[in-house]
Amino acid sequence: QVQLVESGGGLAQAGGSLRLSCRYSGGIDGAIYLMAWYRRSPEKTRELVASITSGGYTSYDDSVKDRFTISRDKAKNMIDLQMNSLKPDDTAVYLCHVRQYGTKMDGPDEYYWGQGIQVTVAS
Repeated sequence: QVQLVESGGGLAQAGGSLRLSCRYSGGIDGAIYLMAWYRRSPEKTRELVASITSGGYTSYDDSVKDRFTISRDKAKNMIDLQMNSLKPDDTAVYLCHVRQYGTKMDGPDEYYWGQGIQVTVAS
């Protein structure tokens, strides 16, 4: 069982920056293979913002590419999302997400979600 706790976020002006952090615990060493940030808003369905694999490969939604950076600090068990050049359209609840190989023999992969943290960008 993986526990996720998000921090950071808040209010920023257009063009400003925020940094989100997600601390994970309880995962089996070597079993977590993907870490990601999603977001949702009343006007949009949940969408994948950025992801990073255990091997360090990153992927970004086109709407945030070149503005957001996802990173992982293995020593601190942290997943960060640095958000620069923020736009009002970035306003959403951001959710940390972790995927882990199944802990049960031949069982399915395990998906875990944080509670979500608000990011508001003033227009």
